[in-house]
Formats: sequence, structure tokens, C-alpha cells
Amino acid sequence: MNSEKLALLLTREMPYGKYKGRKIADLPGHYLGWFAREGFPSGELGGLIALMYELDHNNLRMLLDPLRQAQRSA
Repeated sequence: MNSEKLALLLTREMPYGKYKGRKIADLPGHYLGWFAREGFPSGELGGLIALMYELDHNNLRMLLDPLRQAQRSA
């Protein structure tokens, strides 16, 4: 896991679906779980959703807190 990918979770938005426009980092756990069961999209989007699923599933969302704070300060 690299910090660049973690930072992308805070900037990339969901391009479609019920949560269109919401940052990947802010997608709810049940939606991430749905992707895990049904299959992640291909490409960068799928990789980011899969990463966010792993963070959520393993109760590691707090790893994004320092990055969120840095974004607010910038």
C-alpha cells in the first residue's frame, strides 16, 4: 500500500451509481462489500474501490485521517 493510492481515495469520485460524486474514501461499507461480492470494476477505479474495501473491512479507515488533515491544511 502506498501513500499515493491512499491520497487518491480522498480525491477520486465515484463516477456512477447511487453514490455518484462521492469520494471513494467516503463510500459506505455495505456498498464496498457489494463490490467485493459482485466484482470490482476494471482499471484504476476498481483498484481504488478494492483498496477502500480492504481498509473498511479491516477497520483501518483511520489511516486516511492524517491525509484528510493535510488536505484541510493545504
